[in-house]
Amino acid sequence: MPQPTPYSSSTVLEQRFEPDEEFTRPEKIRTVLDTDTLSASEIGHYNPDLIIAYYRRHPLQVIGRLIAILLPLVSFSFKIWLDKTQGKVAKNQRKRAVKLREILTRLGPTYIKVGQALSTRPDLVPPLYLEELAYLQDQLPPFSNDIAYRFIEEELGDHPREIYAELSPNPVAAASLGQVYKGRLKTGEIVAVKVQRPDLIRRITLDVYIMRSLAAWAQKNIKRLRSDLIAITDEFAARIFEEMDYAQEGRNAELFAELYGYIPEIYIPRIYWEYTGRRVLTMEWIEGTKLTNLEAVQAKGIDATYLVEVGVSCSLRQLLEHGFFHADPHPGNLLATPDGKLAYLDFGMMSQIKPYQRYGLIEAVVHLVNRDFDSLAQDYIKLEFLTPDTDLTPIIPALSNVFGNALGASVAELNFKSITDQMSEMMYEFPFRVPAYYALIIRSLVTLEGIAIGIDPDFKVLSKAYPYIAKRLLTDPSPELRASLRDLLFRDGNFRWNRLENLLRNARNSQDYDFDKVLNQALDFLFSPRGEFIRERLVDEIVKAIDIYGRRTLFNFSSAVRQQVGMKAETMPSELEASAKADSLQHLQNILQMLNETPGFDVMRLVPLIPELITKPETQIMGQKIASGLAQKMAARLIRNLLLEAEANNNKKQEGKQGIPFPFTPPRLPLPPQAAMR
Repeated sequence: MPQPTPYSSSTVLEQRFEPDEEFTRPEKIRTVLDTDTLSASEIGHYNPDLIIAYYRRHPLQVIGRLIAILLPLVSFSFKIWLDKTQGKVAKNQRKRAVKLREILTRLGPTYIKVGQALSTRPDLVPPLYLEELAYLQDQLPPFSNDIAYRFIEEELGDHPREIYAELSPNPVAAASLGQVYKGRLKTGEIVAVKVQRPDLIRRITLDVYIMRSLAAWAQKNIKRLRSDLIAITDEFAARIFEEMDYAQEGRNAELFAELYGYIPEIYIPRIYWEYTGRRVLTMEWIEGTKLTNLEAVQAKGIDATYLVEVGVSCSLRQLLEHGFFHADPHPGNLLATPDGKLAYLDFGMMSQIKPYQRYGLIEAVVHLVNRDFDSLAQDYIKLEFLTPDTDLTPIIPALSNVFGNALGASVAELNFKSITDQMSEMMYEFPFRVPAYYALIIRSLVTLEGIAIGIDPDFKVLSKAYPYIAKRLLTDPSPELRASLRDLLFRDGNFRWNRLENLLRNARNSQDYDFDKVLNQALDFLFSPRGEFIRERLVDEIVKAIDIYGRRTLFNFSSAVRQQVGMKAETMPSELEASAKADSLQHLQNILQMLNETPGFDVMRLVPLIPELITKPETQIMGQKIASGLAQKMAARLIRNLLLEAEANNNKKQEGKQGIPFPFTPPRLPLPPQAAMR
């Protein structure tokens, strides 16, 4: 069969989510209505209009499905309520967990995915339920081999025995949309052969139609609900439709490898295009253990917590660097390989974040750390949580109250769930809405955090995320992040050295931190027109530091001389004493020490840069401004001292005119005899 054309990164990221005109034309909808069927070949990509047009003509199917959904769920809820009233929750919990798994399995792919998401949340779901729902990840009931072999033959053009040298007699795993066989190609490679479940399109379109109808009803009738539930449903449904196209999944895997395969601890399996079609995917077989199987992972000498950190780091790159992210990172899709790598398996459900949204998320984190709630409110407008005409006056204090309390002493103490919980409280009070793109981000991060909490209950996603964000702030040349860096380092005209120290300390913990890149980016920005603001502030800081250091040195020298000749030491002026406690030079020493401890830093690399920097016009201008600033301070101090001396002399003259001898020595009063004897 012809080989699908792999996408380049630019092609996919730019064109991947554009609407497909083929499936939005009225004649296409008429074709489906005339044939009175819904098949993958006819419906193609997700098209809500086509689905609505079909199911409006088949109300009995909709009613039947609603009954099939509601009856078991209502019955299950009633039994849970009964257990609570009779005090039998603990006794019947295992039975109820098994029942819930069976209900979701019978309800099909859409509800299985709900169960998969719940199976990663130990902070929301009791342990027995977690154990049962975990079976939904890859241990569902399989469909018959006859159907699977027929799909392989239809897609690849021949019977499986003519295509593969070996194929396992039974599926080794079965998930929501398909099942997997272990096989071997005639060229010797061990492969995983993924075959799609039958009748998927009918079951999923019917569930999507019902979900979308309920979303439309809720959006129209529940006034306090401001989120675009229809758009969120459409986004979720579009990703499921893509997941049903295994050729698209293969392209996704190759793009994912292109963008993130450079990370040493990440492994992405190879796709065998000659043996791949819309309903059949052949990829490299990966030996590995689920991250959630902690004992098995540790028995192989693998640090599961470290691999979770690798997953968090990779997710941050997906969300904030390229915007092409894995939207379904449940434990069945993440394996620890024997050599200690994190393998991603399923690339069916992927999504994209646009550049302005990626930068907006980073800016929001910076403003959250900075407790700059005015700017954070503006971020919510940029990220489409609020409309541009929203009155932010009451929202800013609310953000301050919610996040000010949540942040506590450190951003590292926050987990992602606590942020979403805090946000949900505000959703009801103010006109916030959840954008469709953000719903999948929440799903991805909450799922990943759930896996992390299951391995380490004290795991904090933000504490692991901030090193990457710090690295991006220091190395990304984009105007948006340059502005965020400026906002972070400067406040009320003062340079905040402690923030720079914190950024450098966090950034060096990022996996791909490159000091040379930080230095080059810093110098390029510093000497660019956009860096003029920074140069002006640096000049002020350098003048202030040299002035204070010089005065303190002179004072210390003067004190030492006075002590040598037996004179009484003077008291350090208050402004010099205060500067000793918050000295810019001390911060610089801290930073230099930190750089010395940073991998890849070599002070000798800076030596060749000195002549180049000195010859730059901007450096010469800065030097002139520093000299001018120091001269102005010395002149101002000299004038002030002369004026003070003149004022003192004038006071002496005035005192002399009034008949008071100068210097005035108060008379010694005689003590009583008893006091004198003591």
